Order: sequence, then C-alpha cells, then structure tokens
Amino acid sequence: MKTAHSNTASQWDGIRQRRGDFVTHLYRLHRTISSNNVHAAAEARRVMARLRRCFAGPRQEADAYETVFDFDPPEAEQHIWLLVAGLFALHSQPQPEEQHRRASIGTAMGLLAQDRGDSVRRRFTQLVSVEGPSLPHYLRQCVQLLSTAAIPLDYYRLLDELVDLLTDDPHGRNTERRQRIRLTWARDYHRASHLDDSPAAGESDSSTAAQTA
Repeated sequence: MKTAHSNTASQWDGIRQRRGDFVTHLYRLHRTISSNNVHAAAEARRVMARLRRCFAGPRQEADAYETVFDFDPPEAEQHIWLLVAGLFALHSQPQPEEQHRRASIGTAMGLLAQDRGDSVRRRFTQLVSVEGPSLPHYLRQCVQLLSTAAIPLDYYRLLDELVDLLTDDPHGRNTERRQRIRLTWARDYHRASHLDDSPAAGESDSSTAAQTA
C-alpha cells in the first residue's frame, strides 16, 4: 500500500520530470533551427518568435501558451514556465557543455562582469535585491546582456530556482529557501567575476583537487 508520503514523492518526481522535459524541448528548438529539415527549421523559428514576443502583452503571451501547456505544468508554476520560455527565446543557445552545466545566473553574470565591470554589477545587484513581481523584469535585462556576449545559462537550474522564488507563498514558508538562492547567486557572481584575480590560487585549488582524487 502506498503511503501519503510516497504519493507526494511520486508527484514531486513527476513535476521535476516535466520541468526537465520542457527545458529539453527548448534546447531542442534551438537545435532544430539549424536542421537540414527546412520545414522543421521554419516551424522552430516560428515557435521561438512567439516565445520572444510573450513579453509584449497578454495577446502575445497567449500565443506562447501551447508550447508551455504541452508539458502540463502545475497550475502554480505555469506563469514561471512561460517566463523561462520567453527568456530562453531571448538567449537561445545549445544545451550547456559539461563545464557550464548547473552554473547559476550568478556565475554567468560574473563571467560577463570580467569584461564589462560596473554596468553588469549594477544590473546584478538589482536582480538579487528585488522580489516577486519585479524579478522577471530584471531577469529579462540580465538575460539580454548575457545574450550579447553569448554566455551560456543553465535553464534547467534557472527554472527550478525561479519556481522557488516566484511561486505564491502567502505564509512565508519559502522565505529561507529564497534567501539561500539569492545568496548562492551572489556568491557565484563574486567567484566568477574574480576568477582572473588570482590565477595561482586557482591552479593550486585544481592541483589539490587532482591530488585528492
């Protein structure tokens, strides 16, 4: 007999699987645009254009619903999946290489800050300082900056984190988790933006890791 706990765990696993399938579909759209199949490539471009326009208003947002609803998002998350689809369309990219997999938006913005300095730092500070309804606006600005430098972003991780940050939480149960995500982004930004400051230390860390392994 299944317990309530096992049923809840199974439902959670199903949601995580659907999230992963949805983001994989976004990456597949990017890959299909370069396909030799002319009709498939054209359709992928049309879908990506609809997703990009979803920020323009309710009418354009409605055009993107089909792409999201095909993967059956939980009702509480569907606006977040739509946001991630729009962000991906602004910064369409291949599935991340191993070294970029699970890298946070903090890491990506930190890498960008190595070249662009204070302007990126200001944008990132705004991102980690805002909550709720304001967050998508600053996320969009950051993703547009990343797209100009072709810096990859892990959308699997971003979707998981945005679910925690943007799902309705009237009783404040996710307050600690949300603060932890912001602190992680800030720490990752700091580390990535200072990677070139101490190359010797980086080599030492790599060497130590190799010896430990």
